[in-house]
Amino acid sequence: MIDDLYSAKVLALAANLPRLGRLAHAQGSAEKVSKLCGSRVLVDVAVEGDRVSDFAQEVKACALGQASASVLGGHVIGASVDELETARDQLRAMLKEGGSPPEGRFADLAMLAPVRDYPARHASTLLAFEAVCEAVRKAVARTSPAGAA
Repeated sequence: MIDDLYSAKVLALAANLPRLGRLAHAQGSAEKVSKLCGSRVLVDVAVEGDRVSDFAQEVKACALGQASASVLGGHVIGASVDELETARDQLRAMLKEGGSPPEGRFADLAMLAPVRDYPARHASTLLAFEAVCEAVRKAVARTSPAGAA
């Protein structure tokens, strides 16, 4: 059962995190920490309208949190606020309620379905998506005409 959790694909994603580091001119940033295990994800974003135009992340998490962040980093450019929030909500539902895996650009998160059987791992698996949603919301508010006033 633990082999399903830490599959070769999950471990490969965890070992190859894209877009590591910080953005020099981030429009929005957010940090999320799992109280249970201490995993931490910090993301920086730049946006054009409501879509991510640049992204960077610092990830200090278990292999599951890293794999989730890897999927995010590989597909986040061009994603809208709605797409990101939908992916976050679908990932949460998949883990906590037995829901269907995320669809669209974040469909690779389906490989994390076995995590649903390990509630102690849910928080670290969700961190990157929770952080990016908060960061993008901040960036959009900051760059919108109403937010800039």
